[in-house]
Amino acid sequence: MSIPANVAEGYGRQRPASYIQFLKIARGFLKELETHLLLAERVQLTPRGSCNEALTLADELRKMLGSLINSLRKP
Repeated sequence: MSIPANVAEGYGRQRPASYIQFLKIARGFLKELETHLLLAERVQLTPRGSCNEALTLADELRKMLGSLINSLRKP
């Protein structure tokens, strides 16, 4: 929930610099989510490989956030 909430909050600030900052925060929360998924597998809370799809989607979202950040940096 933190990822979309930060995207929305940054957008709501109506300033590109603020939006970029909140997108970076969202990207940080995405890395946190990836870590939780990997740890869940490592400590056997979930079967190995069961988080692969979620990790793939997280990587796609990371790329989208990065592209959006880069596009907002351009004049």
